[in-house]
Amino acid sequence: MHAPRLPLTRDLVLVGGGHTHALLLRMWGMKPLPGVRLTLINPGPTAPYSGMLPGFVAGHYTRDALDIDLVKLARFAGARLILGAAEEIDPVSKRITVPGRPAIAYDVASIDIGITSAMPELVGFDDFAIPAKPLGRFATRWDAFRNGSDPARIACIGGGVAGVELILAMAHALRQQQRLAQATLIDSGSVLSVLTSQSQTRLRKALDANGVRILQQTRIDHLSAGRIHLEGGRVIDSDFTVGAAGARAYGWLETSGLQQHEGALVISETLQTSDPDVFACGDCAHMAYAPRPKAGVYAVRQAPVLYHNLKAVLGGGSLKSYQPQKDYLKLISMGDKSALADRDGRSFAGGLLWRWKDHIDRKFMGKFSALPQMPAPALPRSRAKDMEVALGSKPMCGGCGSKVGRHALHAGLGAFSGAQRADVTPLPGDDAAQLMTGSATQVISTDHLRAFTEDPVVMTAIAAQHALNDIWAMGAHPQAATVTLILPRQSAVLQERLLTEIMHSAHQEMTAAGAAIVGGHTSLGEELTIGFTLTGLCETPPLTLAGAQAGDHLILTKPIGSGTLMAAEMSGTAPGACVAEALDLMCQSQRDAATVLRPVAHAMTDVTGFGLLGHLQGLCAASDLGAEVDFDAIPLMAGAAALAEAGVRSTIFEDNAALLPGIGTAGARALLFDPQTSGGLLASVDPARASDALRELKNHGYHAAKIGEIRDADQGIVIR
Repeated sequence: MHAPRLPLTRDLVLVGGGHTHALLLRMWGMKPLPGVRLTLINPGPTAPYSGMLPGFVAGHYTRDALDIDLVKLARFAGARLILGAAEEIDPVSKRITVPGRPAIAYDVASIDIGITSAMPELVGFDDFAIPAKPLGRFATRWDAFRNGSDPARIACIGGGVAGVELILAMAHALRQQQRLAQATLIDSGSVLSVLTSQSQTRLRKALDANGVRILQQTRIDHLSAGRIHLEGGRVIDSDFTVGAAGARAYGWLETSGLQQHEGALVISETLQTSDPDVFACGDCAHMAYAPRPKAGVYAVRQAPVLYHNLKAVLGGGSLKSYQPQKDYLKLISMGDKSALADRDGRSFAGGLLWRWKDHIDRKFMGKFSALPQMPAPALPRSRAKDMEVALGSKPMCGGCGSKVGRHALHAGLGAFSGAQRADVTPLPGDDAAQLMTGSATQVISTDHLRAFTEDPVVMTAIAAQHALNDIWAMGAHPQAATVTLILPRQSAVLQERLLTEIMHSAHQEMTAAGAAIVGGHTSLGEELTIGFTLTGLCETPPLTLAGAQAGDHLILTKPIGSGTLMAAEMSGTAPGACVAEALDLMCQSQRDAATVLRPVAHAMTDVTGFGLLGHLQGLCAASDLGAEVDFDAIPLMAGAAALAEAGVRSTIFEDNAALLPGIGTAGARALLFDPQTSGGLLASVDPARASDALRELKNHGYHAAKIGEIRDADQGIVIR
């Protein structure tokens, strides 16, 4: 008897991808709690590791080495990743607000968002300086500045350990480039006051050796472009100013109603806030029962306790207490590959300590770059023949990568023409059927997608744009839509939450396209599937595949590569930033592109499951013509070429490649047959008007390109 998936009954929402939550996700992936839907909310697809930041600033590590890939981590943990910044939590209604989407409901939540070193009270700081935290924004700004060539004057506001580490790293990097003109460390109190006198002496010598001037007991009046204005009128020149003082919690926590201490959430030994269903950890939390300075070591050691306690609250069981150590070893980078160790009043420094710190940091990051391979469920001992062949060697892709290949599709459906009606014009191979309703010309199309991202709002947006593309490709205007949903088994409460998110997104996308949602149908199944049936109205005769003319220019409105990226994402090999960019592209509406192309195109289609060449072949066959394609002109999604070179293929790739067996598929050329989800429009455009159309498309924000030309049929399809 078939064993269905276990239903989901509780929502656990993690806000922030800090160190504690990153470790928690890794633990959860290795041993999840069945029945829990896990969600991670974070502004971006990566989270920088604070321990390696000084080394990155100094030039010892690459930017990639600094980041924890949350996309890969969320996939491993089975979590849905919502890319956005939380701006409110309401413990009464148990809702978390992220701009641009419906509120996210939770049963239990945990907050690990770190702190910020922004100084809003300092006039000019927001415009002319950069806070050291959040780390990602600072790292990006520093990377751009470091890649310059002019003499550089730098300054750091804040003379604590973090500020000293940063100014030493910045000065070292610029000295290596022979660009350092001036470096200044400014503090309103005493520099390095938390360290022993021996450690202070060593770090002051390092500052002096790197040419860093120290200004203590010095207050800043305001900042202007390239200048720091001190109280009393003195001015310090600075081309790059970083703030590493006055670290504080994010302001949106103030409205939560949760108990706070200087903006941080007060937590108990069990890591719970004043609301037992809301946990907090890392720098945004204050351990009132055992106050400690902000330090990554506490966040790391909170992870096992948080993991245990979340599972206990969600599934039943006793809670554990977290007892922080009284002191910890401080390993402080000194610019070059040397470090200082400070603990219990003792201090040491040298290159050996930097190598030790480097080992510790790389070992920590290795936990996320080499996630353990969890074994797949074993096949039944007694089973039918060829089951292994049918399963394949990799998971089935979602989106268009999970569709039926053209050969099987034509074999099964090619002979079926349906009832003959005078008011229905079948358009074999086109994206929609043409209907006559009185004097009005309609087109109708249906499409659905097996979910490939756990975020239902994003998945709905992609499915909506994917379905709308069939209407845009016919030169029609969307009119009405029905929604078809298969929902995974879950409690009635979670079903309501999921439906709310899906329908909010569907309404938003269809309304923007000019279509009205008029109904739908839902059922329960193994996994989420989202589909739309759409009608559209034609003001002019529909564009079909059969209208292309020799000499037409081929214009593509979106980069290709989504099938390869999503296949790699499922296996945990796609860079998270590239996945996030691909999802954004798949959410991009083709409404404006259709408006530009409609009056100048002779034929048009959207690029979906059969890949770019599969859909081009359909257009050429219907028009009885050939095509010449310039491979280098085809826009590619970030990361797709490298993954294709590495041999990553979507599950439908082989069927697509069989459509044109004479064209090579080695390396990046495999992307020609890559199935696209919510791909771009491919238009055969009047050559006299193509340049203007392409320019207008780019003005609308499309990554559009002329990728080739329509040729005589005897040439077939040629790739140059």
